[in-house]
Amino acid sequence: MRVCLRHNRIGICIVGAALLTACSTAPTPAPERPAPTSAAPTAEPAAGLSPVAVQVARDLAQAPFDESREALVPRGWTLSVWARMPKPRLAAWTPDGALLISVPSAGQVVALRPGTGSPTQEVLLDGLDQPHGLTFAGNSLYVAESDQVDVYDYADGRAINRRTVAGGLPDAKSPDLRGAYSHALKSVAIGPDGAVYFSIGSTGNISAEDRDADPPRATIMRVPPGGGPAEPFATGVRNGTGLAIAPDGSLWTAVNNRDNVADPRTGEADPEYVDEHPPESVARLTPGRELGWPYCNPDGGPANLPLIRDVQTNADGDRMDCASLPPIEQSLGAHAAPLGMSFTDGVLPVPYASGALVGVHGSWNREPPREPEVSFFPWRDGVLGDQQTLVGGFQSAGGSRWGRPVAAVTGPDGAVYITDDYADAVYRLAPPSR
Repeated sequence: MRVCLRHNRIGICIVGAALLTACSTAPTPAPERPAPTSAAPTAEPAAGLSPVAVQVARDLAQAPFDESREALVPRGWTLSVWARMPKPRLAAWTPDGALLISVPSAGQVVALRPGTGSPTQEVLLDGLDQPHGLTFAGNSLYVAESDQVDVYDYADGRAINRRTVAGGLPDAKSPDLRGAYSHALKSVAIGPDGAVYFSIGSTGNISAEDRDADPPRATIMRVPPGGGPAEPFATGVRNGTGLAIAPDGSLWTAVNNRDNVADPRTGEADPEYVDEHPPESVARLTPGRELGWPYCNPDGGPANLPLIRDVQTNADGDRMDCASLPPIEQSLGAHAAPLGMSFTDGVLPVPYASGALVGVHGSWNREPPREPEVSFFPWRDGVLGDQQTLVGGFQSAGGSRWGRPVAAVTGPDGAVYITDDYADAVYRLAPPSR
């Protein structure tokens, strides 16, 4: 029988042991409308994926690359280990062509500068509180730490003149949380108008008190152009680690949804239902958008998912009218754990010329485990198409893994750079002739 006490899905060490809110397994009344019967989506490999040997230079061939590894990539593409570093997370390219990598576990932002062979590595920023999200607006570098969002001037390969955009954010050191915080890592994105958006994850699995906290947790926050107090932009976002601006300037998030959800038909969190529900959300955010957590869950998919009430937290539907919420635009399979999200437009060849890249960490709490991968969602006319696998093969048929992607971003050379905090690697995925 599954227990309702779950651990953090992010997969790095967070200060303090986070105790998640236990979920009730008592039977509850059936929902007012039948639950859709369609299963959570399963990633469909893009046409033409082929197995290739992962290319590794001899000086980078430590475990897990001390033996040959094979990945699935588009036909004619290559995948190589570009750099090795401990626990790389999110990534952003600098105006002068370096790749910045956040390392929350070390409190650092590291710059990888391309050269002959492996890139050189230097610590750009040190002594930070679990830095995670990174993004640029011109020559301004934004860094989301666990307790604040800062902006730096980036010049001559240095980040200088630090200013705090939003401070006093909740993390495991917050007195009211007393170390119990499962989703302290934060992401950041900058809108076309200069507004700053950042994520604040939930304390735990179904910690409804987050919605009334100050600042509220399980939100995407917005700081207006030119500065000012941060205000909630979207609510009910359990853990919107994926945060990115689309080619049309819209804001999107990829969300880690809840665990141990009960089957609406029985009120029980049985394994077969839990393994496939709820799907992970990929949603376009607009002012005041409500994604429902912890009272409503997306169901069905892969696209335009209705929200149905959570019978453990919203048994009578009096906490939130789930049917009145707009459907979720796109999804990934339950417990897929999407992390970094970015958009690419006009860099990669067709059919990957325009779309969203999402690092999928893979499940820890499902049998068989949901596979890690890099997902691609095609973008056309302001709409994201269904999930495709861009890079797979990190998991064997028996469920063992050699890698877990975190984020993927296109580089100035037309390749895709992928961080992996399980293999301690940064990969270069190159289309033909690049």
